[in-house]
Amino acid sequence: MSVHPLPRTTKPAEPQQLPTYSASDLTQNGDRALITLGDQTYTLRITRAGKLILTK
Repeated sequence: MSVHPLPRTTKPAEPQQLPTYSASDLTQNGDRALITLGDQTYTLRITRAGKLILTK
């Protein structure tokens, strides 16, 4: 998984930059990935239109 820095055009509001992840890295170049938060599992899906959907 690679981290891509966000381009900065203005001074950031917070001293630290948020972590950034490529959706294609998360899905391992597929169209779906599972993301867990606590005991919940979510599905991240990349649509044919190139949009992201996160469902429970």
